[in-house]
Amino acid sequence: MKKDEFAVCIHCGAVNQLPGTKDGMEATCGKCGHALFQGLPVAVDTAMFDRQVAKSTIPVVVDIWAPWCGPCLGMAPEFEKAARAMEPAVRFLKVNSDQEQHLSQRLGIRGIPTMIVFRSGNEIARQAGAMGSGQIVSWLNAQLR
Repeated sequence: MKKDEFAVCIHCGAVNQLPGTKDGMEATCGKCGHALFQGLPVAVDTAMFDRQVAKSTIPVVVDIWAPWCGPCLGMAPEFEKAARAMEPAVRFLKVNSDQEQHLSQRLGIRGIPTMIVFRSGNEIARQAGAMGSGQIVSWLNAQLR
């Protein structure tokens, strides 16, 4: 972790400065005490998505998916493997496009699954279609260089 990086607690929404010297996986929220990272993607609603993207300085990757989508369901465990490999350097989120239709429209989602990477509030990359965990990690590393 770099010094002066911030992550938003997925439980209470508090912005936390990440420790620059110790393992970020051990970091806890200064407000609610929950672990900041679990090595798993977290399902979020529009409000938490907006807060994560706007307030986090670490990259945020979001998987836009739907429960009826076969490729989305096939990619879900691969997205989890990628989260285990890359957190806490990257925050992994999931947005159900059926439950968050306005957010999907706002993001211009045309097909699912779609992954979007944000850094400091700005979209930096987008990828449609299911991918394996190795492909996700490689794609993210290429985008974050």
